[in-house]
Amino acid sequence: MAQFPQRAKVVIVGQGGIVGASVVHHLIERGWSDIVGIDKSAIPTDVGSTAHASDFCFNTMHDPLTIFTTKYSIDFYDKLGRYERIGGLEVARVGDDERMQELHRRVASGKAFGNRVELITPAEAKARFPLLEESMIQGALWDPDAGLVKPRSQMVAGELVDAAIASGKLQSFANTACTGLRIENGRIVGVETTKGFIAAEYVVVCAGLWGRLIAGMAGEDLPIMPVDHPLTFFKPYLEFAGTGKDIGYPLLRDQGNSAYLRDTGDPKTPEGGQIEWGYYEEKNPRMCHPRDLLEKEQARLSPSQRDLELEQIMAPLERAMELTPILAELGYDDKYSFNGLLQVTTDGNPSIGESSKVRGLWYAEAVWVKDAPGIGKLVADWMTDGYTHLDHARIDVARTYPFQQDEKYIHDRCYEGAFKIYNPPVHNREPYSAGRGIYKSPFYEREKALGAYFMELSGWERAHGYASNEHLLAVYGDQVPVRANEWDNRHFWRVSNAEHLKMSQDVGMINVSHFAEFDVQGPDAADLLEYICVAKVGGDTPVGKGVYTHFLDAKGGVRADLTVLRLAEDHYRVIDGADAGHRDLTWVRRMAQDRGARVTITDTTTEYGCLGVWGPNARATIQKIAEDPAAWTHEAFPFTALRNLKIAGVSVLAFRISYVGEQGWELHFKLQDGLPLWDALFALGVTPVGVETYANSRRMEKSLRLQNADLLTEYNLFEADLARPKVKAADFHGKAAHMAFRERAHQPAMLCTLTMTNNLDSTGVARYPLGNLPVMDPATGKTLVDSEGRRSYTTSIAYGPTIGKNIALAYLPYDYCQVGRELQIQYFGDVYPVRVEAVGYGPLYDPENTKPRS
Repeated sequence: MAQFPQRAKVVIVGQGGIVGASVVHHLIERGWSDIVGIDKSAIPTDVGSTAHASDFCFNTMHDPLTIFTTKYSIDFYDKLGRYERIGGLEVARVGDDERMQELHRRVASGKAFGNRVELITPAEAKARFPLLEESMIQGALWDPDAGLVKPRSQMVAGELVDAAIASGKLQSFANTACTGLRIENGRIVGVETTKGFIAAEYVVVCAGLWGRLIAGMAGEDLPIMPVDHPLTFFKPYLEFAGTGKDIGYPLLRDQGNSAYLRDTGDPKTPEGGQIEWGYYEEKNPRMCHPRDLLEKEQARLSPSQRDLELEQIMAPLERAMELTPILAELGYDDKYSFNGLLQVTTDGNPSIGESSKVRGLWYAEAVWVKDAPGIGKLVADWMTDGYTHLDHARIDVARTYPFQQDEKYIHDRCYEGAFKIYNPPVHNREPYSAGRGIYKSPFYEREKALGAYFMELSGWERAHGYASNEHLLAVYGDQVPVRANEWDNRHFWRVSNAEHLKMSQDVGMINVSHFAEFDVQGPDAADLLEYICVAKVGGDTPVGKGVYTHFLDAKGGVRADLTVLRLAEDHYRVIDGADAGHRDLTWVRRMAQDRGARVTITDTTTEYGCLGVWGPNARATIQKIAEDPAAWTHEAFPFTALRNLKIAGVSVLAFRISYVGEQGWELHFKLQDGLPLWDALFALGVTPVGVETYANSRRMEKSLRLQNADLLTEYNLFEADLARPKVKAADFHGKAAHMAFRERAHQPAMLCTLTMTNNLDSTGVARYPLGNLPVMDPATGKTLVDSEGRRSYTTSIAYGPTIGKNIALAYLPYDYCQVGRELQIQYFGDVYPVRVEAVGYGPLYDPENTKPRS
């Protein structure tokens, strides 16, 4: 046996699972060597989820990153000769119209992001899957690329590790547990194990169910939780005896019953001669903190396979027998059936990337078999290049705020998420009921008394509209359509569009205390931010000025969209979106570390609140309660300027800026001081306006871009039409790539504004779409694809009550970038005409932008 090494470039904790094996394979592919892999048990694992996984793959999600990781993984397994691309069905039962609509939605998402799913009839489904009771379904989705990793992902993991060892780039050590992480000055320096200490520059945690325990060694937690997944087996099933097949019929997902079914092929294959039926519990998910996992010698089957009582699943099993009667005809194998542990997360996304606390400590956690090779590729690319080819914001572990590492928060959010693994279909605006009320602005009780319709973002309770404003519908009702379709209207409040219109005619106040804020101070603050930001914020940028700017990744992709306020020569405040705030804070801290900058970076999010006051009467209204009314004149207070002033006795940092296309200010204040400000403005008759206007309806009328939706790292600032006419002389991160993009004769794609010219569906109901919808050529019905292979879909879409139309943003290939061009989008099962209104930035409301500068 090889001697345990004293040092390595990389240590992988959890080498025995499919994730660890995929990571090491792709690291070696990218040129890495001197890697040591350890696992607490066997390699390949005999205790982790990989050891019992069902190993099937479907590619029917609603986001481009997951579509990529699953497609990549399927092709990866296929190239190894370890994939049976047998296809898969998702069915909608008779009477379950919501599920049928979800199948339509999945087909539309497939067109947007590039899978090959299609709808088929019950008869076609029966022909593909004879065990199905045809009369019980109203339709089905067919995924021709669905299939099975054969014979087991466990075997694939072993083969990948063996190949890595054979290459001379990996040494692996089974039965070698990680017992501690050694961290010095915020950087990983090695791993304590049951075989001794090993020094390392990088540690990648692929420990699956045990990942949170490893994270705890670094003083942090991960927003993930193991949950029971009942797996049952019925036999003997001899249909494929003598064929040598690992699976004979396509896969079947009965998601309206939160279940799936597959055969296990020839009885002579490793697990053959059975029908496997799996279920995700909808009523009482059983979760398990990793510290409570049994050890191998304590478990009847394994630590990740817990005992199953048939009573747990009797009701859904009986429903399954109605759809697939074969289950009632075979014998139930109670000894082989079990609860298999897998991971759910607080927001539906895995934890991938470098720790926000410890440099060199990387995670690849809460990844399922269907995505493991794809995630392995992303991790290897990210570690090698510092970026990935697709925007990874939604999976980046640095997205997690400290409060989201609270154990109760993790439990409660994961518990709620566990209900929704398969059913019901998750709405685009689906709120969580758990983990609420973490942060409240000083106006919360006032808003509550006004009948605020609260939603939550990054812990902050945000009012999207107010019941107290329902009277405005009597004034603006003819401009605010009723949304007859329940899906379109769900988690939307019609009054918000009336508030939008009222603000534009008078003055409104919008509570934006959810902004993420952090201060950068010190002798190198200006130089640091000048390097990180595309726009000029250092040098002779005057104190008292706010600058809208961006961060780029090394390949010139748009990584962040925010505002930097210069408060003093050596003091800046960054104002950021709540969902992106912690990632961007982490990014700035890393940049400061890498450059040795003499700065202090302080998260001030919960120290300050912000109230936006906007509308044609904003100035006149504020002047009524301002200590110095003259300080608010246009001449005294130009656009993008900052001033420390007093309103109603409250000290505010006033920033003249507008995200709603109207005259006005952001009023920043110490959180504990803000309530009198609200009360004074309310007493003057200022209308409280929900954040719906700010984040959606008016944003779209103004063609304003949103980070992690319209602004993504796979597109550059020129394509987003946010590049400044002149590039500053100072160097900045991503500048070389940015300059190369600038030299192009034209960009491969441009972010364009579209409007729906007809929003009536096939039943005559007016629709108000949500989500990412494919943009198609009417001549071919095919989704547009640019010269870089990027597909066109709506990055944002909302109804604009001032314009009276649904408005969308979408990147279009250069050849389609003409104002007036007629295109199509698909929403659920219907196709709608859209028109290109602007190529690049082009507001439909106040096109000359005179109102904010008035």
